[in-house]
Amino acid sequence: MSRRFLFVLGSTRAEGNTELLARKAAEQLPAGVEQRWIRLAEQPLPDFVDLRHDSDHVRPAPDTSAGLLLDATLAATDIVIASPVYWYSVSAFTKSYLDHWSGWLRTPGIDFKATLAGRTLWGVAALADSEPSVADPYVGTLNNSAAYMGMRFGGVLLGSGSKPGDVLTDTEALAHAKTFFAQDAPLARFPHETIGA
Repeated sequence: MSRRFLFVLGSTRAEGNTELLARKAAEQLPAGVEQRWIRLAEQPLPDFVDLRHDSDHVRPAPDTSAGLLLDATLAATDIVIASPVYWYSVSAFTKSYLDHWSGWLRTPGIDFKATLAGRTLWGVAALADSEPSVADPYVGTLNNSAAYMGMRFGGVLLGSGSKPGDVLTDTEALAHAKTFFAQDAPLARFPHETIGA
């Protein structure tokens, strides 16, 4: 299967630091790799309603934001969550997108979890701090989501930036962006599964 990257942009601001860093990393992908960029602010999802124990799960219509995102997610071999670090985790737009995965897990006829198993989840984030450990909850959200889904996890490309364009002065992040998508992405594991491993 040829690689198809889906970049899920979770910022409220177009061309913010996170998107700039994601685009720097994407520039390094081989020419034949398909890239699709979806800005969640332009494809607002309805509030997620937890219907796990109900039986009336239906596939969202393809002409809705939920349908577009579901189809794009299913088609991707690599899903890149490009969300700034907001209050130490992903943005509200991004959290809503991940919440909708819960509904898609129970949507008849798509086998969402089995389809995503073995595919790769990546993260790209700008944070207004020079200490990367403050993004640990963000990294944990993505790692644990990938582990639950049986996906690979390529880690998170972090850059420092607050004002627009700041991340372009983070030379360490820009250097890491050059090789970020070229690294091997291991099968994601929950932290408790790696203790003593």
